[in-house]
Amino acid sequence: MKSCPTCKKTFTDPNLSFCIDDGTPLVSVADPADEATVVSPSLSESVPPPTEVYKPRDWQAPDYQPPGFQTSTAAPTTKKTWPWVVGVLALVGIGMIAIAIGGILVFKVLRPESNKNSSTPSADRRGDPNSNLNSNAPVSNSNNEDSVTPIDEDDSTPPTDKDVVLANLKDLEQEWTVANINADKRKLGRILADDYVGTSGEGKVQGKAEYLRSITPDTAIQKWEFEDLKVALMGDRATLDGVIRLQLADQEAAYKFTDKFVWRDGRWQAVGSEISRIK
Repeated sequence: MKSCPTCKKTFTDPNLSFCIDDGTPLVSVADPADEATVVSPSLSESVPPPTEVYKPRDWQAPDYQPPGFQTSTAAPTTKKTWPWVVGVLALVGIGMIAIAIGGILVFKVLRPESNKNSSTPSADRRGDPNSNLNSNAPVSNSNNEDSVTPIDEDDSTPPTDKDVVLANLKDLEQEWTVANINADKRKLGRILADDYVGTSGEGKVQGKAEYLRSITPDTAIQKWEFEDLKVALMGDRATLDGVIRLQLADQEAAYKFTDKFVWRDGRWQAVGSEISRIK
């Protein structure tokens, strides 16, 4: 005889190994003295029908659902495209602005500067050493109020208007004079053409290299002014005649000069100079 440790029921069927109520393994027990009291359920009561599937008490299998299937009641979300459109248009606008600014900067860098009006008078000529034209003193010019039309160095064609040429050559004479006074060799090197030849009042002839090598500052000149300027224009060459009057510390000196210029690289360059003192 066998007994269930859980429900305490006893079974006499030797073929049973588990409790038919709760599935607990049965244990063997001794037969009681009074067999009339032994409860021995019939085979038909203890063994479930062949077609019955055993299920523990109080257990219910969940309803079957296909794996990975989930019913969603939420409405599908719609992606908004307008922020992308706005962003792309903004980037395109910024790019166009950057290209325009870059083009302007490149144009300004590559475009050669036009001849500018010099605020300080300058003129270059090799005259009498006693004329103090080769001095380096900062001086003022009484004729510095004249306005000059700037020349665009991009233009390879020489100007044909005599008034414009006269104004620009007068400006160049002022610049030349200041460069002489200050012994500014860099400025003089730009004003003088490579084939420049000058003759002083003493008849001394100098080329550009000797001119630049021998120039020295001079502080004697206090101011100067040009008089009777006249220009002769022939194509890309111009000749300027005039008088320069110098005010020194203790005297005044006047010189008559003739300077010759040629139009090269979009500007006037001095190729010759003659000067003589007026007694």
